Amino acid sequence: MTDDAPIALVTGGHRRLGAHIALALGKAGYQVAMHGSHYYELEDWLAKGLADGGVNWAGFVADFAHPESVTALFREVAEHFGRAPDLLVNSAALFGQDRLEDTTAEALMLHFAVNSAAPVLLTQAFAEATSGVEGRSIVNILDQRLSHPHGDQLAYTLSKQALAGFTQIAARELAGRNIRVNAVAPGLTIATRDYDAGGMARLADIMPLRCLPAPEDIAEAVLYLARARAVTGQVIAVDGGAHMRSYPRDFMHL
Repeated sequence: MTDDAPIALVTGGHRRLGAHIALALGKAGYQVAMHGSHYYELEDWLAKGLADGGVNWAGFVADFAHPESVTALFREVAEHFGRAPDLLVNSAALFGQDRLEDTTAEALMLHFAVNSAAPVLLTQAFAEATSGVEGRSIVNILDQRLSHPHGDQLAYTLSKQALAGFTQIAARELAGRNIRVNAVAPGLTIATRDYDAGGMARLADIMPLRCLPAPEDIAEAVLYLARARAVTGQVIAVDGGAHMRSYPRDFMHL
């Protein structure tokens, strides 16, 4: 790894899906800036993967509930690596459990701050910065539910719909600067405590492809878009085909 290697900033990159994306990018030759909302301690599997791959990485903390922390994060990353990132992956997300009957203005605004406003502000900083690599790229992480939204996790869904719309706007606005903006829309990928093995198997069986994506599948799609020099304004659904069907509720309730 040399200082000339491209730099990737992955928000939410220290855990869950973001961590798999960060590791894949590191193994592909990127220097990696991994963001966490309140900490960036690494799980053993991630620390080992980064060490085994000789990945040059650094951790950063920024609470996206506070807008000033967003631009501070970008500045800190550029100062640490000596130049601005060449790839921005907006993976960090807040995921609440509200519905129309019980959502609040506070929940709506907080989800918007983390899931929508922070990616916009990071994109703004990314576009204004200079980098030593041509063909810079942004990849936003969306959700397969956006094709057929249901009423669960309302604030989350609305904030991700805003990010999906911004993906198209930014792709058009930044094409003239040779900055590509795309997105990946994952399906259910990493089980939480709400799921057991039997439930995951049953959910896989109702997907059109009768399977759920693995974290590596999402990371592979991100890496493709990072390298796809002639692709912008696109959304790749990596979800076992789930975006082609309408599900009445979130998967945890099915």
